[in-house]
Amino acid sequence: MKMPEFIRIVRIAVVVGLMSPLLPAQAPLTLSSAVSIALEKNPIRKMALADVQIAKASTSQAKSAFMPHVGFSETATLGNDPIYAFGTKLRQGRFTTADFALNALNYPNSISNFSSRVGGQWNVFNAFGNTYQLRRAEALQQASRQQLSRTDQELVFRVIDAYYGVLLARKQVDVAEQTIKTAQAMVDSSTSRVEAGTVVESDALSAKVNLAKRQEELIRARSALEMARTQLETALGVRLPPGQQPADLLKEQTLPPAVLEETEARALKQRPDLQAIASQIDAQHNSVKAAKAAFGPRLDVFGSWQADNPALFTGGNNNWMTGAELHIDLFAREKHAQLAIEKATLSRVEAAHQSAEDNIRLDVRRAYFEQDAARQMLEVARDTVAQADESLRITRDRYETGLVTITDLLRTEDAARASQTNYWNSVYRYVTSYAAMELASGDLSAQSPVVNQ
Repeated sequence: MKMPEFIRIVRIAVVVGLMSPLLPAQAPLTLSSAVSIALEKNPIRKMALADVQIAKASTSQAKSAFMPHVGFSETATLGNDPIYAFGTKLRQGRFTTADFALNALNYPNSISNFSSRVGGQWNVFNAFGNTYQLRRAEALQQASRQQLSRTDQELVFRVIDAYYGVLLARKQVDVAEQTIKTAQAMVDSSTSRVEAGTVVESDALSAKVNLAKRQEELIRARSALEMARTQLETALGVRLPPGQQPADLLKEQTLPPAVLEETEARALKQRPDLQAIASQIDAQHNSVKAAKAAFGPRLDVFGSWQADNPALFTGGNNNWMTGAELHIDLFAREKHAQLAIEKATLSRVEAAHQSAEDNIRLDVRRAYFEQDAARQMLEVARDTVAQADESLRITRDRYETGLVTITDLLRTEDAARASQTNYWNSVYRYVTSYAAMELASGDLSAQSPVVNQ
């Protein structure tokens, strides 16, 4: 190697060595880190969080009804309208005896006015309607926080399902690659036996057809892996860096057992979506009270201060006024209609709460029995794999000695492949069904055992 070339390589190595600490390290994507990413980046959670912020702002808006409303205005006018000229001079404190002349009253000169006004109004009493509206807003704010908690649980489940979907798809690719090796070995063996004259040529053709089927399965498995990766990215709410894959491997897990009655009781007590409906019922009770309060009297106090000047801020006069107003509706048909609407809405929300309880019981029982079935199916699948592998070994040996046909061997190989596929599907279903059971009970979170195994 020439010296200039050597120096150039050394310089490149030094630059790369200096820059490498600045390059972002690609951390392994564990399930817990995937859940953390989704709880930060997923747009569905961002929408639920926005609902919480909207509800919080609505509560602040309801509180503002207890405070006085104060405003300031500055108005500049110019005109010779007789009534305007008469009143303006009077407000400016510049009215004189000469202004009573008929010609001055009928044909006044144009007059300018700069009016500065500060005014306010305060509702002192409205039959506690503002209080009920505030309680309603606070209950809806609580409901939005509870719905956010449920959204987090559903999001955690989506990530678990998508994450293990990638692990399953990756394992299916491994199984497909292994079956191709087995199918290729069968092609080689049958071809050798055809050449030796111990079997007919159809055996080799059958083995080649079997190999082609296994190659098709590998293509589909690789496509399914890419699709599973896309589903994981959708659950996370971000695109993964090229080449980044889940760090875990699909394997059996030991998860805490569940008791149906206890799980159902916890669900009815702690499911955030059910709590959110209860908060909505509380809010609607206050809506009914507010609608009734609208029939009561309303007492407002008001006041204002005003300065009128021929020039900006100078040369004129100022005045103030204050007062109180008591308002009672003697006939307001629309308020009766509004009360009927609020009562009907309350009945609807209470019925929704009862329906939600029934659906939660159904969700818990469905998830519990599906998880129990997945556990039992996993045990069966585990035993079946060992039996199918042993059967394949025996059948392969018997084929080599001419005791069975290629059809028997292919059927046994297909059963062994199916048992492997079924086993890994059972592992996937066991984990995801456990997560579904925790979702149904309201226990699922970033700290759940299924996330931190």
